[in-house]
Amino acid sequence: MCNNFFMHPNAVACITGGEEAPDIKGCVQFFQRCGGVLTVVNVSGLPEENVSGFFAFHIHEGSDCTGERFENTKSHYNPENVPHPEHSGDLPPLLSCKGKAFMAVFTNRFSVKEIIGRTVVIHSGADDFVTQPSGNAKAKIACGVIRKS
Repeated sequence: MCNNFFMHPNAVACITGGEEAPDIKGCVQFFQRCGGVLTVVNVSGLPEENVSGFFAFHIHEGSDCTGERFENTKSHYNPENVPHPEHSGDLPPLLSCKGKAFMAVFTNRFSVKEIIGRTVVIHSGADDFVTQPSGNAKAKIACGVIRKS
């Protein structure tokens, strides 16, 4: 299990955009590996009016993508109650290239088992990695529920 990163994911989240960005769609795959979780994100339809091209990307504690502007995703996943950007759910931003983004990151901030049933959220702006409690990342524009695969 330690040597092969690209087998079947242990969990998957299908991302869809909300009212502000209905064209967003994509997939996040989570691979539990020795020492951490490989998170692979592949999305398209990101709004091109975001001049910086950076979109905050987080795991949130909520268990569904309902509510106005995905309000039921709640706050960042933060079981240790630490300040931002040290939350378990704080991940690097997505960088859009003509509305598409791909990212792979390996982290030991959570296990796949801990995040099953939680949500992944794309925000309309960049995370400033300073402002509390969530980095001034702006509106939640896309969401997906993390499900065991």
